Amino acid sequence: MAAAQPKPLAGAAAVRRLARGCWSAFWDYETPKVVVVRNRRLGVLYRTVQLLILLYFVWCAGAGTALSRRYVFLVQKSYQESETGPESSIISKVKGITTSEHKVWDVEEYVKPPEGGSVFSIITRIEATPFQTLGTCPESIRVPNATCHSDDDCTAGELDMLGNGLRTGRCLPYYYGSAKTCEVSGWCPVEDGASVSQFLGKMAPNFTILIKNSIHYPKFQFSKGNIANRKDDYLKHCTFNEVSDLYCPIFKLGFIVEQAGENFSELAHKGGVIGVIINWDCDLDLSASACNPKYSFRRLDPKHVPASSGYNFRFAKYYKVNGTTTRTLIKAYGIRIDIIVHGQAGKFSLIPTIINLATALTSIGVGSFLCDWILLTFMNKNKVYSHKKFDKVCTPRHPSSWPVTLALVLGQAPPPPNPAPWPCPFSTPSEQMDSLDQSAGKRVPTSEPPQQDSMPTDPKGLAQL
Repeated sequence: MAAAQPKPLAGAAAVRRLARGCWSAFWDYETPKVVVVRNRRLGVLYRTVQLLILLYFVWCAGAGTALSRRYVFLVQKSYQESETGPESSIISKVKGITTSEHKVWDVEEYVKPPEGGSVFSIITRIEATPFQTLGTCPESIRVPNATCHSDDDCTAGELDMLGNGLRTGRCLPYYYGSAKTCEVSGWCPVEDGASVSQFLGKMAPNFTILIKNSIHYPKFQFSKGNIANRKDDYLKHCTFNEVSDLYCPIFKLGFIVEQAGENFSELAHKGGVIGVIINWDCDLDLSASACNPKYSFRRLDPKHVPASSGYNFRFAKYYKVNGTTTRTLIKAYGIRIDIIVHGQAGKFSLIPTIINLATALTSIGVGSFLCDWILLTFMNKNKVYSHKKFDKVCTPRHPSSWPVTLALVLGQAPPPPNPAPWPCPFSTPSEQMDSLDQSAGKRVPTSEPPQQDSMPTDPKGLAQL
């Protein structure tokens, strides 16, 4: 019983050594092994990949306005903190007069809605149906199932959502021609039975449109407008010019249509939607004078799709004739203007700079990964390169106990007395090179032939590394 007491002391000592070894290993610094491979083709590939990555992160990150923000550090200014979608307000005002076959039209009549916001329409052609009163009349021939041959074809009380009124059950001759349609109770005569077309677009290209826009970036507390800060009558005699009058946002309607690449006569006849896009891209590391609006124009409705191209709407004007409520129904074709404001502001910030630099430096490692994969997979001496790159550590086959084994591996415990040698399964080419170098100076004669290694060596190949 007395002889069994030292065992716990020996176990406690092993645990203490293990703890000291772990604590010592915690403060060790590990560095990767570097193997220099002198291969020109592989080196050219490695440097090319590095160069492309650097070009992407350095050049491809800052000139985003000119190059549609396709890159990362200089083009997209990834060293900046950014804010997209500025707070914006728009006030629009149209001026001009025009004539049709029967009258003179002013702004109050051809601009809808009149208050002047970011979306408004300028009427260029109308189809007017005057003197409509509540009564009965033939249905429009354009309405499905409106044609008839007798009263039996018309159902009294039927209401067609695409029609113009409630059917009375009678079949009447149409307004013109030999056709007949069912009678309806509603505003008569119906639109296509007595409409008159009038073109207002003769003077429309000379209409002027004032677009007053101001933006605000709340993150950076930055505000600016698109009108020059002048006290004279500058706006009364200027029109927009991108070079000389950038801060005079007065556009002629003909100029807007032309910049959108459209034919004015065709657009005025069928109607359409034109977008006025104002872009505020501001680098707030520069002065406020460098933040300027950029205007572009394009058609928004799909003109090549007949079912959805063009633009028109209806409204009515009511009045009384001899005590009877009368109205003029107007189907208006026009040019709708949609003013769209967007932009992005950026200012230097340390956090995105550090993040993007770290991303760039990490991405450079892609070159090493690619070249290592080629080196260890496709090169002729890939096995030789593999043995040079990776060192194999052999551990004892039958350790006495896991604490002692771990302490031995960490080098914190003395080796057991008279350890039995445990050779690795095979010798690495680096070990073979060391043995060749040691035996180069002197040769020891021996009666036994040297044993061949299980792995063939390539001293010539290793010498070229």
